[in-house]
Amino acid sequence: MFQSLQPLPPDPILGLSAAFKADSNPEKVDLGIGVYKDEHGNTPIMKAVKLAEESLLRSQATKSYIGPTGAPDYNETIARMVLGDTLLSSLGKRRLTIQTPGGCGGLRLAADFIAKANADTTIWVSNPTWANHKPLLGSAGLKFDQYPYYDYLTHSLDFEGMLACLKQVPEGDLVLLHGCCHNPSGADLSPEQWIQVRDAAIEQNFTVFIDLAYQGMGTGLEEDVYGVRLLAESLPELIVVSSCSKNFGLYRERTGAVTLICESAESCETSSTLLAAAARANYSMPPDHGAAIVQLVMNTPDLREIWNNELNEVRNRINRLRSLFVQRLRAASIEQDFSFIENEKGMFSFLGVTENQIKVLIEKYSIYLVNSSRINVASINDSNIDYLINSLKEVLAS
Repeated sequence: MFQSLQPLPPDPILGLSAAFKADSNPEKVDLGIGVYKDEHGNTPIMKAVKLAEESLLRSQATKSYIGPTGAPDYNETIARMVLGDTLLSSLGKRRLTIQTPGGCGGLRLAADFIAKANADTTIWVSNPTWANHKPLLGSAGLKFDQYPYYDYLTHSLDFEGMLACLKQVPEGDLVLLHGCCHNPSGADLSPEQWIQVRDAAIEQNFTVFIDLAYQGMGTGLEEDVYGVRLLAESLPELIVVSSCSKNFGLYRERTGAVTLICESAESCETSSTLLAAAARANYSMPPDHGAAIVQLVMNTPDLREIWNNELNEVRNRINRLRSLFVQRLRAASIEQDFSFIENEKGMFSFLGVTENQIKVLIEKYSIYLVNSSRINVASINDSNIDYLINSLKEVLAS
């Protein structure tokens, strides 16, 4: 039976990572990888996470299952982080949160739930969006369309085109939005633009579905959920998938959640049974370790302060790197305008170079980035920035 199978093409980002590892050039630079890197090129474990793990090692008394919907205290902790105390209280039993195996597990669980609610619905995704959105959501049989989002010529958000499209979305469809730190563009909605999106959702009666993978990585822990909270307090229904991979550095621990806001407490109770059944059918029970860490950090004042300071350092470093990169490009007398990079948020931005130039950067200079020109700003550091700038200058001049 297996002999009839045909190989699939490699994932472009994972394939790029493999090529980078095999490259013997000592000056090689990996701008394609999707994890945070510190000044030394490492993805460190946060101090608050380590301290929480040490505490759990001493105190944890069982490795029994935690149930399909996860640890209740973790679920409430995530709901409080995403929605805030005031909104959490006002929503009451119209809101439910369940633990998932990372943001990806949350997206797939949400997709199965959506398919149960309305198998004929269409999910509208931004152009561009994260490369794994369609495979994850499409695996549940959902259909897709797209709305304009990023203007590659002006290197900016095409909000006029986006809003015009949203005002044509049929009733009953879903619109997938990035909560903050848009991946791959780094171009985020302003508070005023979030309000207009909210108004379009009310007018068209579509359901909003938010992927919140980078809370705290853009402007701040509270600022990054302005749009989420605005929609949560304004709309009858909302789906939010959140992840602790980036803001806690828990990439391999698969720690996420789905938060659902329903029109009524009765609808929320029904939805909870469907989500629990979907979780049971997909992976049975979510992993506990990452969730236990987050729960302990967020509910222990000393650990929370350490974590908050660490997260601030990560965010501030990324924003400093954006400014430094643009300044150094200007100082190198490169004519092409890269100022847009300084104004974007999160780890990612488009570099705005052509596929042929990307090919040269990879093959001649061992500077690795995907064909869309998306780069991970956090991969830039003091030891590689000069080589990166000089290489880019030569490629752009040729």
